[in-house]
Amino acid sequence: MSRSPLNPSQLRSVGSQDALAPLPPPAPQNPSTRSRDPLCGSLPWGLSCLLALQHVLVMASLLCVSHLLLLCSLSPGGLSYSPSQLLASSFFSCGVSTILQTWMGSRLPLVQAPSLEFLIPALVLTSQKLPLAIQTPGNCEHRARARASLMLHLCRGPSCHGLGHWNTSLVSGAVVVSGLLQGMMGLLGSPGRVFAHCGPLVLAPSLVVAGLSAHREVAQFCFTHWGLALLVILLMVVCSQHLGSYQFHVCPWRRASNSSARTPLPAFRLLSVLIPVSCVWIVSAFVGFSVIPQELSAPTKAPWIWLPHPGEWNWPLLTPRALAAGISMALAASTSSLGCYALCGRLLHLPPPPPHACSRGLSLEGLGSVLAGLLGSPMGTASSFPNVGKVGLIQAGSQQVAHLVGLLCMGLGLSPRLAQLLTTIPLPVVGGVLGVTQAVVLSAGFSSFYLADIDSGRNIFIVGFSIFMALLLPRWFREAPVLFSTGWSPLDVLLHSLLTQPIFLAGLSGFLLENTIPGTQLERGLGQGLPSPFTAQEARMPQKPREKAAQVYRLPFPIQNLCPCIPQPLRCLCPVPEDPGDEEGGCSEPEEMADLLPGSGEPCPESSREGFRSQK
Repeated sequence: MSRSPLNPSQLRSVGSQDALAPLPPPAPQNPSTRSRDPLCGSLPWGLSCLLALQHVLVMASLLCVSHLLLLCSLSPGGLSYSPSQLLASSFFSCGVSTILQTWMGSRLPLVQAPSLEFLIPALVLTSQKLPLAIQTPGNCEHRARARASLMLHLCRGPSCHGLGHWNTSLVSGAVVVSGLLQGMMGLLGSPGRVFAHCGPLVLAPSLVVAGLSAHREVAQFCFTHWGLALLVILLMVVCSQHLGSYQFHVCPWRRASNSSARTPLPAFRLLSVLIPVSCVWIVSAFVGFSVIPQELSAPTKAPWIWLPHPGEWNWPLLTPRALAAGISMALAASTSSLGCYALCGRLLHLPPPPPHACSRGLSLEGLGSVLAGLLGSPMGTASSFPNVGKVGLIQAGSQQVAHLVGLLCMGLGLSPRLAQLLTTIPLPVVGGVLGVTQAVVLSAGFSSFYLADIDSGRNIFIVGFSIFMALLLPRWFREAPVLFSTGWSPLDVLLHSLLTQPIFLAGLSGFLLENTIPGTQLERGLGQGLPSPFTAQEARMPQKPREKAAQVYRLPFPIQNLCPCIPQPLRCLCPVPEDPGDEEGGCSEPEEMADLLPGSGEPCPESSREGFRSQK
């Protein structure tokens, strides 16, 4: 183990702030004296599996939080299947969605997981105890109670599970509706058109609110044992920041003729999630704190092998209230995913996602949500902010690792017993992991403000109003003694769900104010009239790496050849000839994509396959 010397070029990549900011192109150096290039070529399978396991741990933390909060809102015995099978079905749908997203979606190494944007509408539905009740005085409620009692009286078979079964079926129906709506919006190209008008003053407040929106849930889980929570947070900070420059020399997976025998690897930074979680997990087991929450514990042992299939427990119910909640889920999840696309592209120092990549990504996310709803899961799939924060924490990302994450999640979905093992992660460890990853998302949002003229009075108002109102309205609705009532229950569900979504409120208010208040291109952070939120970053990139990086968003080679056969209304999913990736280089295989963080060295050679780049 050795510590690399802190020369100026490495200080830029080691610093916590500059790790999230675009780096200027490195100055040419003498090959005999320059620092070693970042790791190029295919990743060692051992390292890829460890990095994929880190993503699975972060995803498991998010799954435990979302499912635990949802199960706590159900009545005892209201779930018609075991929590382990619920967790396994969620893992399976997330694995399928992750593979589709990285293969032919946005092509970014994004991990799909149930985001908290699905949780709020689900809680609104489950909070209504009567399945057909309209919460208005008079005879309407009496008739609803009579219809509900009649439904329970007629249902005497083994598949009848009461009101809790009705609520879970409603939530699954809302997830299916949200997936269908997202897929329709993606096929029509709406996300790409909207993203073209989202500058720094739209994306930055959304990222700030995304980082702050989960602080209450993180505090609840850390409160169970502040000692373990602080320990895991301290270890993650030390491994990723203080020990991030230490290099371990490992043998390469495939030695090339012109490569050295040993490759330096920043192991502490790359494994800054796995090492702390493993250590604290073992410590908590010794002190006897590894207690499974009652809501996630199964009365019987979960099966080792299980094939999830639609309709095993219940079919989703499509009602007006489920339709209203599904619309809220689709709008909030789409806003969150577009922010994830922009954040992941920036952390990987890539150009902003083009419109066709955004549209493909959201359409495939909708397909994953439809699959999750049909499998009975109460949560859809969307791009995970905590997993993107983990990419910024370790300063590395790879499509190869994302594919392995999808395969691991599908494997966990086929074995509820293995999925149940992840519920033994102590709750304070879950809270600590989410706290650190959400902090990276928050800091990335703050660092995006410099792209615009933040001293402008117009921009100050847009930023302050968007963030404050996105945090104020959900708090007001949460603590209001009496909620508003329009007299129609589906409309109440839609408004209550949308007005308690912080990310949706921040994105909507920022988008409306940014595009209606007059301002110059330079003031808005667009620059040179280009509708790109990160034009300054893209302009500083050298021409060759920029063209190679733009190929990440291209379709795979077999599907790229089918673009001329696609109907005209769906051409928005294909790259246009003006894209840099289509002008030079021709078609390339998926493993030839450059999906890596640029470091202080030179670009990977053309002969290398899927590369991996981590800053020193």
